[in-house]
Amino acid sequence: VFHPKGGVLKREMEDYVRQRHIDEGFQYVGTPHISKEGLFHTSGHLPYYKDTMFPPMEFEGSDYYLKAMNCPMHNLIYKSRGRSYRDLPMRLFEFGSVYRYEKSGVIHGLTRVRGFAQDDSHSYVTKEQAADEIKHLLNFVLGLLRDFGLDEFYLELSTRDESKKDKFIGSQEQWDEATKVLEEACLETGLTLVPDPGGAAFYGPKVSVQAKDAIGRTWQLSTIQYDFNQPEGFELEYQASDGSRQRPVMIHSAKFGSIERFIGVLTEHYAGAFPPWLSPVQALGVPVADEFADHLRAVGEALTVAGIRFELDESDDRFPKKIRNASKSKVPFVLIAGAEDQAAGAVSFRYRDGSQKNGVPVA
Repeated sequence: VFHPKGGVLKREMEDYVRQRHIDEGFQYVGTPHISKEGLFHTSGHLPYYKDTMFPPMEFEGSDYYLKAMNCPMHNLIYKSRGRSYRDLPMRLFEFGSVYRYEKSGVIHGLTRVRGFAQDDSHSYVTKEQAADEIKHLLNFVLGLLRDFGLDEFYLELSTRDESKKDKFIGSQEQWDEATKVLEEACLETGLTLVPDPGGAAFYGPKVSVQAKDAIGRTWQLSTIQYDFNQPEGFELEYQASDGSRQRPVMIHSAKFGSIERFIGVLTEHYAGAFPPWLSPVQALGVPVADEFADHLRAVGEALTVAGIRFELDESDDRFPKKIRNASKSKVPFVLIAGAEDQAAGAVSFRYRDGSQKNGVPVA
C-alpha cells in the first residue's frame, strides 16, 4: 500500500525508467494479469515454477493463473506476425504486475512481497547479436543504478546444477554456449564476477548485479537472463537474410528488479534523505508566524508551476517544532518567511545539514 509520498517515489522511478527504456531502444507494451494455464505450459513454467505461482482459478471449464512473469505474453506479441532479421533486435518493455506465492516466513517489508511490479524487458535477437545485446543491457543497468546513487557492484553468474539436470531444460551444448556469452560480457565490465552454481532459472543462465548500499549491505538488483527455451516452446521464428527460418534468442532483463524492493533498498541506502529530484516533498514552507503564510503560499504556487513539489506547514505547531518536524522528515529545502523576508520579497533557505541562507529573493 503506497501512501501519497510513497506514490510520488514510485511515480518518479517509473517515469525515469520508462523514459530510459525508450531512450535505449525499447518499445513500451502492456499485458493482462491473468491467463489460461496453457500459456504457462508452453513457456515451460508449469510444472517447473508451479510452487511459486498462486493456485489456479477454475472458470468456464478452464484453469486460469495470475501471472508470475511477463515473458510468455511478450512472446505472444512477438508471434503476432511474421518477423524478419531486419526487425531484430526487437526490444519489448512493460511495468508488469506479477504475483508469486512466497511462503509466509519469507515475506518481509518491501523487500519480499507476493505482488510487485517489474520493469521487465525482453530482447529478441539473433545468436550473433546476443553478446552485444547483453553488453548493451549491462551498461544500461549499471548506468541506471549509478543514477540512483549506487556505485559499488559485483556481478554473479548463475548456472545450472549439473547434479540436478532434471530441474533444467536444454542440452549441455546450449547451456555452455549461453554461459560463455554471459561470462564474456561480464568480464568486459571490469567488475568482479562470482560464480553461482545451481542458481540459474530452469530455462537458462543469468547474470545478477549485486550492489552495496551506504551501510555495506549487499542487495541483488538487476538481472539479465539468456533464454533458449521459450523461443523453442512458442516456435518463435524470423526470416534470415538467406530466406531460411531461424529461432531468435530471448534475453530477459529487469533493471530495478522489483520496483517495490528497489524503493525499500533506496530508503535504507539514503536513510530517508533522498536526493532532491526523488524526494516526495522537495520544498517545505514554514512561516515564522501565521501572518506570513500567505507570502509562502504565493511562493509555493510559483514553485508548483515550475514543477517543484512544494508543501506548506499550516499546522498549529509552534515555529521551533515545525523546524524540528521538517528536519526529521528530511525535506531537502525548507523555506522560512518572517517579517524581513516578506518585506524584501524574499525567503530564507534552511538545508538538511542545518545551515541557513537568509534573504534569498523569491525570483
